[in-house]
Amino acid sequence: MLQQTQVSRVELFYARFLERWPTLQHLAAARVQQVRKQWEGLGYYRRAANLHALAKVVVAEHGGTMPRGTEALRKLPGIGPYTAGAVSCFAYEERTPAVDTNVARVIRRAFHPRRAKDPNDKVVWATAETLVPLGGKNAWAFNQGIMELGALVCTARVARCGECPVRNSCKTGLRSR
Repeated sequence: MLQQTQVSRVELFYARFLERWPTLQHLAAARVQQVRKQWEGLGYYRRAANLHALAKVVVAEHGGTMPRGTEALRKLPGIGPYTAGAVSCFAYEERTPAVDTNVARVIRRAFHPRRAKDPNDKVVWATAETLVPLGGKNAWAFNQGIMELGALVCTARVARCGECPVRNSCKTGLRSR
């Protein structure tokens, strides 16, 4: 639900969705039309169909338990690099980057300010990989922190370099002084 949708918007739907389908087994047994109907108002309806297909695969091939590791997760319907990284890091505390649009923006501005915006930029992902600390809880905190930095300080419209805690290490922040 959080793919390309703000948390405040998802909060209106999440509890109701889980009440209807509390487990992946329940979701897998539903008809896709029911899932789409429950999803109404969130937009990007392909995500509802992908989530339903994912539930079916996880129940059939993984005993109803989400697999671990970004490679295994990427094989599931609707799971791209960001979602695989986010699930691996936040659910399983694995050391892996979770590069959403906010994280990519922070990394571009801090390390590669002349790079064009590209959600699958291999240089940005490689930089993120080197930045993620060792250890699950540290990786979790880092990924959460850099997402918040991009959402609240280093925003798309305004880079608030004067408020940024990493401005002294950031190429864009140093230029703005």
